[in-house]
Amino acid sequence: MKKHILYLLFFLSVMGLNTSCNYLDIVPDETATEADAFANPRAALKYLYSCYGYLPQSNMVQGCMDFTGDETISPFAETYVKFAEGSYDSSNMIISYWNTLFQGIRQCYLLKANISSVPNISKDEIDLYTAEADFLIAYFHLLLIKCYGPTVLVKELPALDTPAANMLGRRPYDECIDWVANLFDDAAQRLPATRSTADYGRATSVAAKSLKARMLLYAASPLFNGNPDYANFKNPDGEQLLSTTYSEEKYKRAADAAWEVIELADAAHYKLYESTSVSTSYPEPNDLTQRSLRMTFIDKEDYGEVIFAETRKAGTYSIQRKSIPYFPRGSWNGIAPTITMIDRFYTANGLPIDEDPEFNINNKLDIVTIPDGTTYAVPGRQTLYMHMNREPRFYAWVAFENGYYECRTTEERYAYSSFWGAKASDDKWITGFLATENCGVRADDGKVVTAARSQNYSKTGYLNKKGVHPGTEANINQVEPTIEYPWPIIRLAELYLNYAEACVGYGKEGYPEKGMAYLDKVRKRAGLKPVLESWAKAKQPLTSYDGQCGPDGRVMKIVRQERMIELYQENHNFWDIRRWKMGETYFNVKARGLNILAERLEDFAKIVEIQDKRTFDAPRQYLMPIPAGEVSKNPNMVQNPGY
Repeated sequence: MKKHILYLLFFLSVMGLNTSCNYLDIVPDETATEADAFANPRAALKYLYSCYGYLPQSNMVQGCMDFTGDETISPFAETYVKFAEGSYDSSNMIISYWNTLFQGIRQCYLLKANISSVPNISKDEIDLYTAEADFLIAYFHLLLIKCYGPTVLVKELPALDTPAANMLGRRPYDECIDWVANLFDDAAQRLPATRSTADYGRATSVAAKSLKARMLLYAASPLFNGNPDYANFKNPDGEQLLSTTYSEEKYKRAADAAWEVIELADAAHYKLYESTSVSTSYPEPNDLTQRSLRMTFIDKEDYGEVIFAETRKAGTYSIQRKSIPYFPRGSWNGIAPTITMIDRFYTANGLPIDEDPEFNINNKLDIVTIPDGTTYAVPGRQTLYMHMNREPRFYAWVAFENGYYECRTTEERYAYSSFWGAKASDDKWITGFLATENCGVRADDGKVVTAARSQNYSKTGYLNKKGVHPGTEANINQVEPTIEYPWPIIRLAELYLNYAEACVGYGKEGYPEKGMAYLDKVRKRAGLKPVLESWAKAKQPLTSYDGQCGPDGRVMKIVRQERMIELYQENHNFWDIRRWKMGETYFNVKARGLNILAERLEDFAKIVEIQDKRTFDAPRQYLMPIPAGEVSKNPNMVQNPGY
């Protein structure tokens, strides 16, 4: 699928609600200009595009709560950093999607109400735009459920003058799930399986079924499946909003939905991305496994793994600009994996670091010399033992002391200066994180400065590489990335992992073996052996799935770790840890990193707590607060527990 220009065309049409108040010149106000919005087919298409603009922009880091999990930390004084502190409540939400999502739902119903009146529009266009509106209505509701749990179900165009007494209240969680699932199914019957040309980024049947399957997995998870914390969560009339009764059938339903969409995706020729050769345009990474992992969703010649994508530009606030080594204006050296995330990556044997008998976890901070022949770090230089002999995803997605960062620069200055001896090639740079090295907190333009930078440094001694195109440049004249690409909302690897988790959660009738076969496909692309083959050599061997499955079984822990690795930095960690009810463990602790103030490797090789505030109030913060104003004006609306 060659779609390398197409998403930009869609972006120019959408413009994005979050980036501009005049995202659609024809419809600056949806109620005052409806006649203009539906004056002709072109205007109607732009109106449809504006409906997509109400979706939260999942690739714009600074205002997206999805990036506030425990995977990375940054020094930037931005909204998402403040949100991660956990100080939000119903009157100070910091980031909230509630009003915007309901506005999007209303805009979709306005389209449905008016689309047939557009002069000279074809029946095929009417049917397609209506199907897309239904897809978006379902998706907006899915996002509301994900954030807030039981939600208001808006089944028709709401009247603006509805009396307070008649305002809609929240519906029970399971009812919400069923209604949205049915709407996704209905929309899928009327949508194409794939998109091409300028339509890339619009809804498809495979995207609808994929999002439905994801939603059903969330519904089967511990937060929503038999959670006693919500025993008193009720509507004003006493109606229970979340069942406290566990149902294994919810896992089976999620597994069956995932299997249905896997078959649909296969028929539509979606596939796990793999690089088969090294491009002369972007020669790094040159290891094909690492290249496949680095380029999974950013290869402009092949988006065959991406099922649904965010096509608006992230621009200045992208992962790319915030991740690559420091250069004024053009790159900010800040998105840094935490020690918790570093420890999650497997060893080269495909095992957790505490399960691999060949990995000495007690010596992980030892200083070692990088051997001759090493391709992921500089032979002859020193690094930490825990950076050696790790799985390919670690090397594809993380820059570490005396490892490589595959990117470019227009000028060899700052982190790229010859002063640091950081140049491995025009396409690959050596990263040093001691205070006085090129990516260190006190490094400047070919010299060492005495004061630490207040921003633009790694807080942990690592830098993120995932989502950074190896051809992107540090450029003093351009703050936006020099290469843009669609950001994955859902991709095939997630479908495989969703299927595995649901099958293991159900835990019987041959489901675990079926699901884990698809998880093994993800591992194979990552250069790892199947789970049972790897775990047969673990300190605590696992040679069969029998008796090891279910929501609390050992295999579920393996599935979750695999997911946290494969989907690292892709908007999942924040939500997965919540739905697994692990917020107290992972979000209520300070992030950790290496000692970045050290000038000697011996002092750098220490794990320290980062003093950024990180709190999680369980069970209250498992759900987001509804804006206080929305609750106060609607007598039928109940707030989420604890707010």
